[in-house]
Order: sequence, then structure tokens, then C-alpha cells
Amino acid sequence: MPQTRRQFLSNVIKAGAVTTTGGSVMQACSKPTSAIAPRVVVIGGGYGGATCAKHIRYFDGGVNVTLVEPKRQYDTCPLSNAVLGGIESESAVAKNYAGLRKNFDVDVIHDTATAIDPDKRVVALAGGVALAYDRLVISPGISFRWNHIFAGYDEKASMSMPHAWQGGEQFSLLKKQLIDMKDGGVFAIVVPGPPFRCPPGPYERASLVAHYLKQAKPRSKILILDANEHFSKQDLFEEAWRSLYPGLIERIPISAGGLVDGIAPKDRLINAEAGEFKVDVANVIPFQQAGRLAVDHGLADETGWCPVDHKTFESTRIPGIHVLGDSCLAGAMPKSASSANSQAKVCSLAIISLLRDQEPEAMLYHNTCYSLVAPDYGISISAMYRYQDNRIKLIEKAAGLSPLKASMEYRSREADYARSWYSSINADSFGI
Repeated sequence: MPQTRRQFLSNVIKAGAVTTTGGSVMQACSKPTSAIAPRVVVIGGGYGGATCAKHIRYFDGGVNVTLVEPKRQYDTCPLSNAVLGGIESESAVAKNYAGLRKNFDVDVIHDTATAIDPDKRVVALAGGVALAYDRLVISPGISFRWNHIFAGYDEKASMSMPHAWQGGEQFSLLKKQLIDMKDGGVFAIVVPGPPFRCPPGPYERASLVAHYLKQAKPRSKILILDANEHFSKQDLFEEAWRSLYPGLIERIPISAGGLVDGIAPKDRLINAEAGEFKVDVANVIPFQQAGRLAVDHGLADETGWCPVDHKTFESTRIPGIHVLGDSCLAGAMPKSASSANSQAKVCSLAIISLLRDQEPEAMLYHNTCYSLVAPDYGISISAMYRYQDNRIKLIEKAAGLSPLKASMEYRSREADYARSWYSSINADSFGI
């Protein structure tokens, strides 16, 4: 029986392998012949950084890899909305780095990188350690453009109107506010313009908050003020909202005045082109850019994101530094955990080739994105990409989307697939 696209992607993830454009699967490489082991430093322990650190060691055990990550626990963005909606526990999204240490001999240092010297090829850490490198990988995620478009919304304001677009304190704060909200209250989600981390994330969040409100606070309402006209999996989300949450979710797109231009946190007021809205809980997701480490060290361009060679993910601005995941400009690929995981595998093989003074091969890339609309209702999108004409481009015939008007049995299977995908990508990224 022919292999389905989902089965193919699942096998790629489970195998920890990357497919070349020629179709072969690259397995673990032999150790380099040099007596001096090359040194790779990876900054950032999310899906991009952790996957890259693991796979450099997997493909070539002769390379010394150090992963620098300040947090001992990584709270994943995937499945976090299920925690907010009361479907999953907070422990379900908490990952650590024990698997990378034990199973792949990655040297994990819990510290913060404060400075990069690309000429001397040294990274300085807050704790006073200096790490020399032959190749540097940074996967610093995102940072926020405070007061950009949303006047009055700065880091201080996020303590009363949380963005919760990163794990930890912000997420816990938003969950507490949701639980404490009165029945009949308004839960607002302010969505920034593109690009931002996890394109379907705000709409999955609206869905799972709606699931919670339908049960616990049925007279409440969700308001989405959106700086976008269209969004990922829109038809699928809206079909689900009509079926599961009629009248509970209202979305105002940019064409109808959904762009927010001012926020008054103390008064819980949001000013948009459509008017002024008084809300009870506000989840304000700011406009975004590359992580601060990348921005502060000149790796980002005027867009706020990092241009890279799409074949190797090496910065086009500073040689010897590779940028992965949300921070980089990766052609047609969205900013997602799956994209970061795929890019990291490609980057790991490219680094090994470059350390051997060999030309890296062109690769295929993938992205798979599941969204839960309810505990037993899932939808998905998947795609493959190729390196062509010096860019990452979508392979049109290798892109798929959940069908509209599917049975509840189908949606339930997709929800199961979502949880299986989550387990697989975490095992693949964190060496569990």
C-alpha cells in the first residue's frame, strides 16, 4: 500500500532523518578524522536549538556540542492552548534536557548568552564563562515590539493584559485571569500582523478558551480583534466555531476595523478602528521580531528578522553563525515548531559538511501543524518544501489540509493524531 504523506512525515520525525532532494535518507555519519574535535555552540533550547544540538551529535559523534539555555524547563507552545482551556495539565507541556545529556552527550549549560564575538568566535555567558566555537547556532525565538501599533502596550502593561505567547509567568497569569473572570465577561484576543510565531495559534486559543467558557461560564463571549484579513486554516476553524460554539466567538478582521491602535490597561479598554471595547480579560499578542540576541548582534535586517542562506541557515550578515526557527526568514516556511525542527536537521547536516570543508547538499523541508478546536476535534495542515533557486519554496503537490464537512469520527482521529505528533516531535527534539 502506498505510504500517505502523514505516515511519511511521521517516519521522518521518528527516524531523526532528513531527506535529500535526491530522495535518499542520510543516517549517522562517521567521526571526522581530525584529532581536534570541532566545537559547535547552540544558543536556545527550543525546538530549533535542541533539535540541532541533538542531530549534530546523532549524525556525527565526533563533534563537541554545547547547548546554552537559561531555563531548566522548556514550556512548549504546542499544546499550551489545551492547558489554557483546561484540557491538559501544565506538566504536559514541560520538557527538560536530560535526554540530550544522557542519550546524545550534549553539554547543556543553563546560563544566558550575553555577547557574541564573531571575529574571535567566542560566546560570553552571564556567569562568566567564555565558549569558543567553530560554528555557532542561535535559535532565540521571538522578541516583542513593545508599543508598536498597539500604543500603550509595553512590557509593564503585559502584567495586567498578558500576551502569554511564551511559557512561564505570562501563561500562568492569563490562565488565572480566565478562571477568575465572571460569567458573562468578555475575553479579548488581540492578534498582531504577520509574521508572528504560530500563525494558527490565536485561533486555536480562541477555540479552546471557548470550550472552557461553554462549560464553566456559558454567558461569556470571546472577541478577536485581528490585524489580519485571513488566517491559517480559517475555513476549518470557522466551520468548527459555527458547529461547536455558535454565538460565542466574534472576530473582527482588519477590513472591518480589527486593527488595534491603543490600549488602556488600567481601564481594561482596547481602542480599535471599529471602536472602543471594554473587556474583562485581554490577551494582547504584540507585533514580533527576532529574539533580542539576534537583533542586538546585527543578525536581523530592517524587517526585524534574520536573513539566512536557505541551504545552510548560515546568516547572510555574519559568517559562521546559523540562525534557526522563529527568528529566521525561511522563505515559504511558517514560524512553527515543526518548521524549526525541520530546519534544525538541515542545518545540522550542513554544519557537519562545512566542518569537513564539503559542500552541503540541498534538502527537503517539512511543516506539520495540528490544531485542537475541542478535546476530540482536530484539524491540520501539512506541507513539504524544497531548496530551489536559492530559496525554500513550497511543493504545491505535497501540501495538504483537513477537509471541510468531515465526520466527527474524522475530527476525533485528527485530535488523536495531534497528540501523537506532539509526542513524536518532543522525542525527536529533546532526545527523550
